[in-house]
Amino acid sequence: MNFGFTEEQDLLRQEVRKFLDAHCPLEEVRKLMETPEGFSRDLWKQMGELGWIGLTVAEAHGGAGLGWVDLTVVLEEMGRTLFPSPYLATTIAAAAIREAGSAEQQARWLPQLADGSKIASLAHLEPSDRWDLAGVALDAKPQGGGVTLNGAKVQVLDAPAADLFVVSYRSAGGVGLALVERNAAGVAVEATPSIDATRRVGRVRFDGVAVAADALLANASDAALGRVLDLATAAVTAEMLGAAEQDIRITVQYAKEREQFGHPIGRFQGVKHPLAEMFVDVESAKSILYYAAWALDERDADAPRAVSLAKAYASEAFARVGVDAVQLHGGVGFTWEYDPHLYLKRSKWARPAFGDADFHYDRVIQFGEAK
Repeated sequence: MNFGFTEEQDLLRQEVRKFLDAHCPLEEVRKLMETPEGFSRDLWKQMGELGWIGLTVAEAHGGAGLGWVDLTVVLEEMGRTLFPSPYLATTIAAAAIREAGSAEQQARWLPQLADGSKIASLAHLEPSDRWDLAGVALDAKPQGGGVTLNGAKVQVLDAPAADLFVVSYRSAGGVGLALVERNAAGVAVEATPSIDATRRVGRVRFDGVAVAADALLANASDAALGRVLDLATAAVTAEMLGAAEQDIRITVQYAKEREQFGHPIGRFQGVKHPLAEMFVDVESAKSILYYAAWALDERDADAPRAVSLAKAYASEAFARVGVDAVQLHGGVGFTWEYDPHLYLKRSKWARPAFGDADFHYDRVIQFGEAK
């Protein structure tokens, strides 16, 4: 792989950063956190017009047709500002439809996701708190060529705002994926508390929800769902590392400005050394992530292992960065007025999302044993 970014990717990063700095700096993020929806519909519309929502959707369906490496660039920038939006959720849902849907299903749904007219989310995690395929237990009984769903999904990204859910279920034939609209009879969406106010989640209940045959993703399989979860894991990892990197920048700037004993505190070893370790941790995780994103784009056999390595390392690194940034700010690091606590809360939310470090290290070991 080429470890350097292309000119187009560098330009994409610059444009996303410019847009977010202008329209959603942390001051605006704090305001959006207090709103009922938790994000700006106006900014969502603008992102659709810029083509960012459909970044990884094929051009034939109204998207830009780019890859997961390009998406990583965008998500790092969104993580940097803790940008609150259903971008991550909709991108993952679109990937699920692309990976497991028929040509007709893709043609019907992807254009609506690419332009932002519909918000979607993958509903996968259940009360068992298992991210692997064995954790899928939502019951699906055959009915008239389709299925009837009964059960619940938890920690569903942006569930309160979603118009469409891509739901993993288990039937006699194994694991499948169904497209369920929010207004379908028997669907109940409940917003649930989150430690991170910039990230909205919810519980979705399915009480005898009838799903027609044409809403069951035609190419769903264990392999397809496994790949979707790998794509989702890489995506959330990109946001994590963008946030961690910005948290370090904020702390470095504070260490340059805060003086003690007549000198900036950044001159003291007790401050310099933790900052250096934070930097090394994040840069190391980024290298693994870029390789994982490349492997996903190339459908390389090593992609699942690389994704798990990246998420495991990032889960540990971001958690350390979040805690150390607060500590290096001293007493003010815990106050509402300073920003480090926002990044600490994001690290706490992201750590278990799509599997924590233990889950992914175990997965890496399993891949090693399989060779």
